[in-house]
Amino acid sequence: MSITPVHYIAVPLLAAFLIPLLAKLHKELVRIVPGLVFLYFLIISVTLMQQLPETGTISEVIAGWSAPWGINLVFSPFSGFLASLMSFIGFLAWLYSYRFKKVDFAQSQKYFILLMMLVTGSIGIVLTGDIFNLFVFLEIVAISSYSLTSFYSGRDSAEAAFKQLLIGSFASAFILLGILILYTQTGTLNMADLATKVHLIAPSVKISILVLFLVGFGIEAEMFPLNGWAPDVYSQAPGPIGSVFAGVVVKAGIYALIRVLYTIFDIPEITHLLIILGVITMIIAEVAALRQDNLKRMLAYSSIGQMGVVLIAFGIGTNTAIFAALFLMFNHAIIKSMLFFSSSYLLYNSTTKAITHLTGFAKKMPFVAFIFALGAFAIVGLPPFSGFWSKLYLLMAAADQKMLLLIGTILVISVVEIIYYFRVIGKLYYGKEENNIEIQKPSINGYIVMGILGAIIIVVGVYPDLITGIIHNAADALSDKSTYIQSVITENIVR
Repeated sequence: MSITPVHYIAVPLLAAFLIPLLAKLHKELVRIVPGLVFLYFLIISVTLMQQLPETGTISEVIAGWSAPWGINLVFSPFSGFLASLMSFIGFLAWLYSYRFKKVDFAQSQKYFILLMMLVTGSIGIVLTGDIFNLFVFLEIVAISSYSLTSFYSGRDSAEAAFKQLLIGSFASAFILLGILILYTQTGTLNMADLATKVHLIAPSVKISILVLFLVGFGIEAEMFPLNGWAPDVYSQAPGPIGSVFAGVVVKAGIYALIRVLYTIFDIPEITHLLIILGVITMIIAEVAALRQDNLKRMLAYSSIGQMGVVLIAFGIGTNTAIFAALFLMFNHAIIKSMLFFSSSYLLYNSTTKAITHLTGFAKKMPFVAFIFALGAFAIVGLPPFSGFWSKLYLLMAAADQKMLLLIGTILVISVVEIIYYFRVIGKLYYGKEENNIEIQKPSINGYIVMGILGAIIIVVGVYPDLITGIIHNAADALSDKSTYIQSVITENIVR
């Protein structure tokens, strides 16, 4: 049996149905099976990336109905890069979660199935070539997210999940309405086919659809002013899930927004709006992060600010800028996941999650403190870590377009970022040691996961060429709209 993109979807769905049955044989299988699924995701990613043809796209048709009438999955250098990144973060989140906290059997079964569905839905979003199925996968992600946010009782998690549900319902309604109007105007749901027919839509209707998608996908992408749900969700969800939200779910939201804007619509002026929204998101989020005493909320606002930077890069729109945007997404997934993983142990027994309670923790938890400091240095863009290169490419792209004010704004906000991250590092290393707080040393799984991410940050920082070739191919694939359309419509692999 050959490996195809549909395995990303079929295997976890089958596993989700089998896990309750397998649990009757041995309860530990509830934890093991999702890990095997994530490991298989990595095998699929490596195999398909090696099998990409010269055209750069594997388009798989489901049930024999070729595009644009049938449902298809598109594995290109762009979607494949993100699917591979999501698979990797999902596997690490599973490994980290394996013995993170002791929970009963029912909770464990719920947690690991939902984690598997969360990552599967996100991968489905980036692989589907059909905009309605993109919405379906988005709903799978949403339902899994709400459940995982409210996983722990005795917190404000129910309130955070309800806020996420309320705002997410608006996102779903706007996206579904946009899809409905788009279908009535073109008679198709395939995104490649839509790209060839969107010019037939009246400009006023086209703008209305675009606004609906900007609002709907903007909520999922944490774009200001649509990101009010994010700080509460990040601070109340289980620690490993915060890393999945930052490293996987938000990337799927960004992908959906960019795929719609770059592939379906033909309004070049929208890029200017992306820059404006990105700058506003970046400034407000980073200033809000500076004012936080809760470490998880600080990381949440920092994540929102980073998504603003990604939107700026996509808004500039040149090939260098798109490369920078994808490099930023890669670094954010790796670095922010590591920050959430390390902070989860720093705050393991803290009820307030306050930064002030971390005073002197570097003496008690030297490895975890080092990992957090490494992540902080990388996320603010200090050399020789991986975050430096993505910010450098962004500034180069802005300089090529002579956007001096934008460059100045990014540099000033970077200083703000340095201030609040170094404030935490100062507490960890230079404050008077707190003796009344019980620490929780990481499990061996936690050490392995944080060590892997830390090594990637250093190695990619010193040898960026290890990843830049893949990212360049992904950026070229996103920019080349005609090749995407041709490969989906005319070059299908029927299954």
